Amino acid sequence: MLKISEYIKGLVLTPLKKIDQPKGDIYHALKKKDDGFSGFGEVYFSSVHYRKIKGWKLHKKMILNLVVPVGEIEFVVFDAREGSATFNQFNTIRLSQKNYKRLTVPNGVWVAFRGRDEGLNLLLNIASIEHDPNESEVLDVSEITYEWSKL
Repeated sequence: MLKISEYIKGLVLTPLKKIDQPKGDIYHALKKKDDGFSGFGEVYFSSVHYRKIKGWKLHKKMILNLVVPVGEIEFVVFDAREGSATFNQFNTIRLSQKNYKRLTVPNGVWVAFRGRDEGLNLLLNIASIEHDPNESEVLDVSEITYEWSKL
């Protein structure tokens, strides 16, 4: 496991296992014994169109475990936690089949993401708690200044 805490405190990037099979491949996502597992609330898929950005969102309690089995998605995490060793820092991570890893995002940080593939860009979130609209905050993408790289 590669921890990237030198960027955003609590962010974890974990290489995942892909098992090639002649009739169809197997993509691991998360096991109960893995670092990053902090309980189970719900699992959902979300798609994002090419060049479109979803975000910013901050969860007060939920821990995200993000996997991209289809397409390519660029995630940007911003640490606005006062007192954090990585306060006011950004981290950018691209996930895809070619870079097949799980991104564990701690609560209390802002996250946004963008589709980088012209086809389907699909993410899987294994969330630590069930969705609760009262435990998150949402900002328009323009409300946190970040210069997205050109596609």
